[in-house]
Amino acid sequence: MHDDQHGTAIAVLAGLLNACRVTGKEFEDLKIVVSGAGAAGYAVSRLLRCIGYNRDICTSVKEMIVCDRQGIIDRQRQGLYNNKYKFILADETNHTGREGTLSDALEGADVFVGVSAPGILTGDMIRLMNDDPIVFAMANPVPEIMPDEAKRAGAAIVATGRSDFANQINNALVFPGVFRGALDAHATKISDEMKIAAAHALANYVRRPTREHIIPRVLDREVTISIAEAVWASAVKWGYARRV
Repeated sequence: MHDDQHGTAIAVLAGLLNACRVTGKEFEDLKIVVSGAGAAGYAVSRLLRCIGYNRDICTSVKEMIVCDRQGIIDRQRQGLYNNKYKFILADETNHTGREGTLSDALEGADVFVGVSAPGILTGDMIRLMNDDPIVFAMANPVPEIMPDEAKRAGAAIVATGRSDFANQINNALVFPGVFRGALDAHATKISDEMKIAAAHALANYVRRPTREHIIPRVLDREVTISIAEAVWASAVKWGYARRV
């Protein structure tokens, strides 16, 4: 497990679960665009789309399109097979065969998840999205779009990776609790089941989510305890614990 990859993915899943509670959207119906196909983008896409996960424990969003510097990742792109990770993404996402730019991908989308570069998302792009769009602009230190601009364009919920804005989606919320739970259980591995348990524990920690509060504060120490307990219980349930 890597904190920047899987920790970020777990935090994004938790944030989206609560964003759905606030907006009334159904998680299974979400159409998501992920900007960034690097380490974090790949892990986020895999978790939200359940790529390689047991479908009995993982709930997939309805549709997903992943974009990199060249635009939408699709099966017809030349040279795609030189990168096995992008090949996997092309095979498991964008089943409508959409081509083009990030702007083309966002038309009719419910969620933007950015783990890419500063300033690449505009208000006009957000206006192409469905009603009450959810924007997770997590590039640091400058997000893909600033929260105030995103809200002016109609974003219902905006999250970033920064502590000076509301809704900080940060892997630091995740990995202390995940490792504490795994170590307490003397776990043989950090499994997919444990990651998903961590995401739900993180989401459920916020009892009454609002547009400005879909995720706990990074410095709330009780978050670590809550996640650790969920991860420990998952390790025991699925047979990865050597200490019960």
